Amino acid sequence: MKNVMVLVRHGQSEWNLLNQFTGWKDVDLTELGIEEANKAGELLKAEHIKFDIAFTSKLMRAQKTLKIMLEVLGQTDLEVIEDQRLNERDYGDLTGLNKDDARKKWGDEQVHIWRRSFDTPPPGGESLKGTAERVLPYFNSDILPRYLAGENVIVAAHGNSLRALIMQIENISKEDITSLNLGTGIPMIYILDAKGNVENVKKLEH
Repeated sequence: MKNVMVLVRHGQSEWNLLNQFTGWKDVDLTELGIEEANKAGELLKAEHIKFDIAFTSKLMRAQKTLKIMLEVLGQTDLEVIEDQRLNERDYGDLTGLNKDDARKKWGDEQVHIWRRSFDTPPPGGESLKGTAERVLPYFNSDILPRYLAGENVIVAAHGNSLRALIMQIENISKEDITSLNLGTGIPMIYILDAKGNVENVKKLEH
């Protein structure tokens, strides 16, 4: 059987629950987020994958999700590499604001553009394009080679950092990637070809 790359967005965070822009703010998981991480671990356990390496961001919500999954898997001795290049998109001046309050301040259309356009950053923050320019060189230099060498790799990160990875490996256009939504705590198992493009993907729904 071919080796796999598993991508998982962290479980629900405190600011996800409050409908706030989180970005680089280091918030914890909610009780539901902890449950989602445990469930993700159980779903992966049923797949009988023995991981060789794990990657995560410098933010607690992704690290904690990974830790919980590895505890469920009985693989707590796994090498884990943390790097801020896998951090969530930086929302700049929107960080900490409730999304409804932001709409009242700047208008529905402007907030929608900041959230869903590919290359328009919010004030003081990053666009998805900017996030991809940070994430993809790291993915291509540090993560993908481990997979291509035959290792089973798990990446626990964030909606937008993972969106940037998926854009590359699934060859999704910049127009279409902005409408891709990743659920919290749902593992996606990828099998890639020798060039790092998707041969098969399996989403483990709760």
